[in-house]
Amino acid sequence: MKLTAEKNPDLHTKAYSVSLVFPTNQVILLIKKTNTVLVLTAFCFCLGVLSSCKKDTIITNSSAKLSFSTDSVLFDTVFTTVGSTVRGFLVRNTASQPINISSIKLAGNYTSPFKINVDGIAGASFSNIKIPAKDSIFVFVTCTLNPNNQNNPIVIEDSLVFSTNGNTQNVYLEAYGQDAYFFKPNVFPPSGPAYCIIPCSNSTWTALKPYVIFGYAIDTGCTLTMQPGTRVYFHNNGVLWIYANASLQVQGNQANPVTFQGDRLEPEYKYVPGQWGEIWLSPGSKNNMISWAVIKNGTIGVEADTNVTPGVPTLQMDHTIIKSMSEFGLLGEGSFITGDNNLIEDCQYYDLDLSLGGKYRFYQCTFANYWSYSQRQTPLLLLNNHYTDVNGNNQSRNLDSAFFTNCIVYGSVANEVALDAQGGTFHYYFDHCDVKTPLPAANYTACISADPSFNATGEPPSDDYRVTSNSAAIGSGTNTYGTYAPDLSGGSILGTPTIGAYQQ
Repeated sequence: MKLTAEKNPDLHTKAYSVSLVFPTNQVILLIKKTNTVLVLTAFCFCLGVLSSCKKDTIITNSSAKLSFSTDSVLFDTVFTTVGSTVRGFLVRNTASQPINISSIKLAGNYTSPFKINVDGIAGASFSNIKIPAKDSIFVFVTCTLNPNNQNNPIVIEDSLVFSTNGNTQNVYLEAYGQDAYFFKPNVFPPSGPAYCIIPCSNSTWTALKPYVIFGYAIDTGCTLTMQPGTRVYFHNNGVLWIYANASLQVQGNQANPVTFQGDRLEPEYKYVPGQWGEIWLSPGSKNNMISWAVIKNGTIGVEADTNVTPGVPTLQMDHTIIKSMSEFGLLGEGSFITGDNNLIEDCQYYDLDLSLGGKYRFYQCTFANYWSYSQRQTPLLLLNNHYTDVNGNNQSRNLDSAFFTNCIVYGSVANEVALDAQGGTFHYYFDHCDVKTPLPAANYTACISADPSFNATGEPPSDDYRVTSNSAAIGSGTNTYGTYAPDLSGGSILGTPTIGAYQQ
């Protein structure tokens, strides 16, 4: 297109003719000389049309290249047969004219474990994708890996190839693929959850490969043993259910704890609560023990239901961290639980819910709650000895004892202890504890109610519930009932103990 302006000698009046010459025709505008404003207006109009035409012309210069919001897409550990989350990036055209991408394709083509979606359309390859001037498109990537029959993760690589004006540009794709043992539902009752039975032949879990649970995985009568370093991952709402007459033996150690968490391992899921269901020790389960474990990012960490063997604990738990639960950390319901050197932190409702009576004893534990995802409405510790039955009648269940020694019970609300007693027995006692509560001291011996001065409070990774060197908890404990060494960090407990799961 060409723009010209000149006097027109063929006309009786003095005038300018303004020509727009296009490849296929010519347009002439006649403007009287005396009207300068019209002349300028015409020129501006023509320049605008000229500019618009240039913008609409596809740029073909080989110097024009695409710009990407990232040069690589990384998927952290992806379990085989389980699809990844969706990750995306922007493809930008920074030029002042439209650009045409001749092709977008996976280098691995249709055999690639990666799948792509370009601006809402799924496929393995695309052609003639136009991006307007100064505009962009979205590309989304997912990954599903086949079993590789290996214990260690393997690296899967591919690239997304963009061809534009003779240029080839790549965005690299990478995933860490991990084989696992999968427990998926094979029983689908008309009511209740879908489940699978853990066979007794698979009753010892090791650190060789992770274990991934979909739905409910039920141990119906065996002793399920988890050796040091065992990793258990739960798909959405997954539950490990230890049924009547069955037993759970978690046998981690300081160097190789047993971990329980959700199966989404991308960085954005690392600290998100509520990704899975719970570990459920149902009525009649027996000799349950959890030692040196990390249980995180679920709904309920551990639920220990009604004790049916008087004098025998439903659960013995030591050196275990339960954190970032969307409901409860440890839920006891008419149960018998003992706990030593445990840390339960940052749960939306209660860190420790001891309801429907029962018997409980905790030494050298830290219960801390600085939940920050929403407004917390409940204290971190609840003691309760009753419930409402299906007919709306209140029923009492004796709280025979809830005994705490050298424990920290502290958080961000004014009172961190709730006592809910209605009839029946209701015995509780705090000995040499740091407890944030304004309640009378009749059930407290040598307790303090001072800020324990944690190193850092709040959701991970900001959490560090060891106490600082100026904490009032240092040297405020008692060794009357033993020292219960080592502490949660593996250190010794010497002399007069520091209150809490960690010694200074």
